Amino acid sequence: MSTKRALRIAALLLVLGVAVVTLKDKLPDPVQIGATIASASPWWLVLAAAAEMTSLRHFALQQRRLLAGFGVRMSVPRAVAVTFTRSAISFSLPAGSAMSAGFAFRQFRTAGASRRTAGAVAVLSSVLSGVALLLMYGAVVLIPRGGETGNADTLVLVLGLLVIASVVFGLDFLLSRGGFTAADRDHPEDEEQPGPRPGLIARGRASVARIVADLRRLPPRSWVLSLTHATVNWGLDFACLAATAAAFGIDVSLIGLATVYLTVQLVRQVPISPGGIGVVEVALLAGLVSAGAGHDAAAAAMLVYRLLSCWIIIPLGALTYATLRRRTPPVPEPAARQATPVA
Repeated sequence: MSTKRALRIAALLLVLGVAVVTLKDKLPDPVQIGATIASASPWWLVLAAAAEMTSLRHFALQQRRLLAGFGVRMSVPRAVAVTFTRSAISFSLPAGSAMSAGFAFRQFRTAGASRRTAGAVAVLSSVLSGVALLLMYGAVVLIPRGGETGNADTLVLVLGLLVIASVVFGLDFLLSRGGFTAADRDHPEDEEQPGPRPGLIARGRASVARIVADLRRLPPRSWVLSLTHATVNWGLDFACLAATAAAFGIDVSLIGLATVYLTVQLVRQVPISPGGIGVVEVALLAGLVSAGAGHDAAAAAMLVYRLLSCWIIIPLGALTYATLRRRTPPVPEPAARQATPVA
């Protein structure tokens, strides 16, 4: 066993140990959790599932819009299939995030992107997603506090975001009509140049310079719309959690719930286990209980939210991966010149 893997296992055991000590005598009986799940409001669960599936679609549209900005075509169904597959890889395999990024890179190349464009889309997607998460949290903070009408606030949030998602999808569709040109080709600077390997600081500066250059290559409305897709993606994932909490009668303000959500997303970035499995569940349960949720309801909400946002995506991703493999990948024709970025 490698040292790095041993450290990850030790870190996971440490987190779980701290969680057990923290939640000792607070964990509900499994029978009580089952009874709580059985008593959930079905309409809230339907809204939660709709929010999560729409969230994944906008994650796909975010990357598709970035590709379109560089003149690379990818259909919506294929973009959604790539998103489900890479999410399943991220959730289920060791070093899943890196393998997911590698899979997406290959799919972008199959769609006709040059090496630099495929890498730029992967990097810009991550950067814009981080900015979008902060924007989502800021938007929730601006929501007026609803006092005792928490469920009414949640209903407005979920339905409002679903409507906004439909409008953004329609806008993206209109901008995409006739908005693609031939796929770009590899640039000389895409290839690794001979000579001594630069130092860490030099490579960091070069990476930042490439990100800035790639943003300048994109038409403004392309990366603005991509940022909008990313914000809707995070917002709907949070709406899934809010609807799930409402399904079990958890009376926590949206601001408090958003703080729990943001904390969980930060914890998830620590590469201790694939997809944060184990760590995210513990952090979410502890956060809900600390925010004032009942133990039974918090455990039930955690299980259902993770089912919708993680566990069920793994088999769905396996199906979409099989579909992607059966389809013959499109082979881009050589371009005589670099395509002009489009919106």
